[in-house]
Amino acid sequence: MTAVERVRAAYRAIEAADRPEIWIHLRPESEVLAEAEAVDRRADAPPLRGTVLAVKDNVDVAGMPTTAACPEFAFLPESDAESVAALREAGAVVIGKTNLDQFATGLVGTRSPYGAVRDSLRPEYISGGSSSGSAVAVALGLVDLAVGTDTAGSGRVPAALQGIVGIKPTYGVVSAEGVVPACASYDCVTIFAPDLHGASRAMAVLAAGAPGRAWPAHVRLAAPPRPRVAVPRELPGLDADWAAAFGAAVRALAESGAEIVEIDLDPFLAAARFLYDGALVAERYAAVGEFVDSRPGAVDPTVRAIVSPAGGIEAHRLIADRSRLQQLRATAMARLEGIDALMIPTAPEHPTIAEVAADPIGVNSRMGTYTNFCNLFDLCAVAVPAGTAGPAHFGVTVLARAFEDAVAADIAGMVSGSVVEGWTAAAAPSVELAVFGAHLLGQPLEHQLTGLGARWLGPVWTAPNYRLTALDTVPRKPGLIRVADGGVSIAGEKWLLSPAALGRFLAELPTPMQLGAVEFDDGTWGTGFGCDHAAAARGRDISGYGGWKAALAAGALG
Repeated sequence: MTAVERVRAAYRAIEAADRPEIWIHLRPESEVLAEAEAVDRRADAPPLRGTVLAVKDNVDVAGMPTTAACPEFAFLPESDAESVAALREAGAVVIGKTNLDQFATGLVGTRSPYGAVRDSLRPEYISGGSSSGSAVAVALGLVDLAVGTDTAGSGRVPAALQGIVGIKPTYGVVSAEGVVPACASYDCVTIFAPDLHGASRAMAVLAAGAPGRAWPAHVRLAAPPRPRVAVPRELPGLDADWAAAFGAAVRALAESGAEIVEIDLDPFLAAARFLYDGALVAERYAAVGEFVDSRPGAVDPTVRAIVSPAGGIEAHRLIADRSRLQQLRATAMARLEGIDALMIPTAPEHPTIAEVAADPIGVNSRMGTYTNFCNLFDLCAVAVPAGTAGPAHFGVTVLARAFEDAVAADIAGMVSGSVVEGWTAAAAPSVELAVFGAHLLGQPLEHQLTGLGARWLGPVWTAPNYRLTALDTVPRKPGLIRVADGGVSIAGEKWLLSPAALGRFLAELPTPMQLGAVEFDDGTWGTGFGCDHAAAARGRDISGYGGWKAALAAGALG
């Protein structure tokens, strides 16, 4: 579908849905069509061409007011937020700005003068917030992607309640330039999409095109083949239907190959309470407090009740709470020692709009039970659908350590039955390594690569200038050598790993194996396995089989 066709379909869907509370600003169709036509004319085939995008209205889009769901706060930005600019450069077309809990303060989606954003299936229920309009626009199929933000769970809770995917990357790896802050120390730009494939593709664009915090030299670019995943021993706040839904997700993950480890979640839950109940809320006053105090009538009463008192928090309380938070983090991370990820319910319940109106603070607090601690502990997160809990959508979140976004995404893919693209490689430092023997997928030394967080990329073939010999080693392995005459093309595989991991791998490489430049059948060169010619000469030539796995399958090695 062309960008123009997709835009026209989006406007027809928006009209048919008749959900005006989703949008704070919807661009004129003619204006968006003109932009889509320009995208269709591009010769560079951008990766998101034909994609319609919605943007949460605390994130700047040039020429459209940024309100943060407060009309009197509105201003007109001259340029896109860096995240929006990256998505547009990749071919996405912005169709409008979406509703939210005012100043991104809430997890319910009802704290807005533009109206409560209703659930996509059951209008009497909440959508989840604060990225409410973005999530419902995706859930109803009005857009392909939506930008959200996440401080306490705003990129995850509405994803769960709407049955879609939300990715909250490691704090700072996507620039927050052009985002109205909620708590600047913890705010993250997030992506909503109908499935994990679409969300990962968009995150690759954001990570590469709107970089922020630098990635370390060593990053795991994939989960291990049999990851160890922690789950809570107890599930506070979940009724029988929701607990049963989580149990089913745990069983599905175990059946897909994960090892499940139960842990005590107490330090995580204790930290979650600090975000609103402790002195950390002072950051919300630093962001918008002066405006709230100067125009109290313009602000949602619940938002005002949260933000205004935070202006009186004393500095020593904030320092003490940050210190206590670090202690809780150390305790929590000790619980995850030797574990690849933590899987939790994304939300404990799905309340009605009336229930939120009756107890706005209490319900909102409960909604953050399993999300508030994430950014405080510098974790990355992927929220995915996991069936239903009674009539409600049910979702789980996979959390991993900072910069282990690929690990979280792979395990989330195991839950949802999706094949995940490794989006972190678009921004994290990485190198490709070609292997031709015992390190191939399913071979005895594959674990040496997967243990370093390497990601399998697929098959590759050398140029027809190589010979392959079976070496006298334990375990059995071949040696690849380049020859001047009589060469053939040899089958192998490519893996992707961090530069630090490659260095560690090379340091432990036994003789006569070597790493060096290898020419591939498409004329490109890369790093790959070889061996010295003297060792190869002592081996048995198996080049005629075209590769190590073919030689094994033919019984050529006895």
